[in-house]
Amino acid sequence: MSEQEAYGHKDRDSRMLLQDMRQSGGEDVDPAAWLKETDIVSHDFPYAASLIAESFREWQGQGVPSFAKAWSWCVLNYEGDWIEPGSEFRQGRWRAEWEEAAGICLQTGGMYAAEVLEEGQAYSILALPVFTRGHREIFAVLGCRMPAEQYESGGKHTAEAMSMHFQTCFYHRFEHVFVSDLAGIHLHAEREGSRRSLLFQIVQRMHDNIDVDAVLTEVIDSIAAMYPGARLDLFMSQDHRSTHPQVKPLPLTWAGNDVCDRAFKDGRVTLHAGRDENGTVEVGLPLGGKQGVYGVFHMIMDKASFHELDLSFLTMVADTAGTAFENAKLYERSNQLIRELRMSNELTQRLNQSLRLGDIFQFAFEELLAMFEADYCCILHKNEERGGLEVIACNYLPLLGEILDGSQGLGGKVYATGEPLLVSDYKYAAGQTSTLMDATGSQSLIATPLNVGGEVRGAIMLAHKQAHFFSYDSYRLLQAMAGHIGLAVGNARLHAEVHRLANRDTLTGLFARHYLDEEIKQRQSSDFCGTLIVVDIDQFKMVNDTYGHQKGDKILKQVSDIVKTSIRQGDVAARWGGEELAVYLPQLGVQQAVFVGERIRKRVMGETEPRVTVSCGVAEWSWTDDRVSVESLFYRADMALYEAKNNGRNQVVIDNKTVENNSKNPWA
Repeated sequence: MSEQEAYGHKDRDSRMLLQDMRQSGGEDVDPAAWLKETDIVSHDFPYAASLIAESFREWQGQGVPSFAKAWSWCVLNYEGDWIEPGSEFRQGRWRAEWEEAAGICLQTGGMYAAEVLEEGQAYSILALPVFTRGHREIFAVLGCRMPAEQYESGGKHTAEAMSMHFQTCFYHRFEHVFVSDLAGIHLHAEREGSRRSLLFQIVQRMHDNIDVDAVLTEVIDSIAAMYPGARLDLFMSQDHRSTHPQVKPLPLTWAGNDVCDRAFKDGRVTLHAGRDENGTVEVGLPLGGKQGVYGVFHMIMDKASFHELDLSFLTMVADTAGTAFENAKLYERSNQLIRELRMSNELTQRLNQSLRLGDIFQFAFEELLAMFEADYCCILHKNEERGGLEVIACNYLPLLGEILDGSQGLGGKVYATGEPLLVSDYKYAAGQTSTLMDATGSQSLIATPLNVGGEVRGAIMLAHKQAHFFSYDSYRLLQAMAGHIGLAVGNARLHAEVHRLANRDTLTGLFARHYLDEEIKQRQSSDFCGTLIVVDIDQFKMVNDTYGHQKGDKILKQVSDIVKTSIRQGDVAARWGGEELAVYLPQLGVQQAVFVGERIRKRVMGETEPRVTVSCGVAEWSWTDDRVSVESLFYRADMALYEAKNNGRNQVVIDNKTVENNSKNPWA
């Protein structure tokens, strides 16, 4: 037990004594008077040896008069055992006499003197008791050897005075130790109070912030203010990015036995101090909450400025910061979920505003770019006719409209495997290539397949030039958004298919008559002319009677296919009814229409099996004529067809009104 521990129990008694003195003595009482009442008791004697020895050395150096310095002095404890520096006596020839004198002194409670001879010289040996202040218990024995003649001439009284002076020196040192101990306790309490006050302020400021970066900045600034000479860094896990210069990403690998590595893995404060007293202290403080450890503080400071209280203080700061960070992170996550739900709702609403496939892809492209703050967005969609993945939407224009191989590149990989993909740093993605990433210099990528009706029909890719830009939350959100986009694409495809089926003849694949009517009406409002050809298979009833209706349907389909492949892409071919077909040629005059009709007639005659022929009636409208209705245009073409039938079939006839109009028109 140390001297501070031995005398520590007196702190409470001293404070009580001081309180009593203040209450009884008023304002004139010396505030330090209680110190004179402090004392040691028999319980303290076993622990007072070092204090007695220190007091003895101080007393010899400052309290012994010059004439008495020639005397030999020593000190023994309350049991008569030697206390250094008494070695010259305990090993001398008079050791027994010294111990006997000390024993008698302790027994009688008074001074004891004896005379001895050494080399013909007579000496007096004195054992002088040293008493406590209060109960006058002997806690030490002061030994003195002087010439016998000096003892008789007043040396005895001088030695007694010297023993009293030694007692004064002892209590002076005892009071110093006692006050130092109280001062240490006071400084400790003051330091602890200051730190608790600071901790309370830090906690209050951190919990006032609901922003993740603000919490991290607050704790870094607070620690830096407390330890201005310390080097401080915060290593955070990869799912948190910060612009603060002292916040860095958590390394994937640490050096062996690294304090940060142990602190992060174990979730406990880790300390490493160098052997040199003037060296440094390295501290790893985990930043964690109830859900896990999010990062680790790394501090390096001088060992001289580090106190054991600092560790508990830093631990509390780190724990508080972890809790505040987790709360801010949960708040941020809740806001993010609300934002995602809102964006999902807005995206769904926008997607459902149109059933046109091109509009849906354009809406999705614009929303995804804004939602994920990506530099580039690329949507790939399977093109059956061109045999690959078409870049249907992309803000890197050289790629727009390109056909990519469905088994190559990152987009092809996502399409082929049907699995989403996250690339944090493209330059380290060994064995993976991407036209989009190479062309734009991007480093981060998230991609997901575009599922339509349970089938992978394409891929969605988002890229950014900064590495580690997209988080796992972004990766997960894109998959959710792709589900909405796929559903909208499926609805648009289904609507297009229903619309196609509603406007198509199931047997021939040509448009239905009502669609042709609407198309002509629409064209008449914008075009300056147009021509209608009505095509009829000659003697089709005889074909059905001869070969059967199934063969007749097959011939009808053959003729329909010939019609479809004999006209332009913008022309409209429809089944008018029964074995009659109709072709509308927008912005085409009657002479060109006759060429088209002749082409159809000749091909039907040469390509059908069994061989059949067709008759064609042609009618034209022009902006120079009176308004021509769709019904009248059909009637005129039908009349021309009737004329072709009456004139022997297998021919193309222009209706009479069209002929008359052309004869009057100098531009015809």
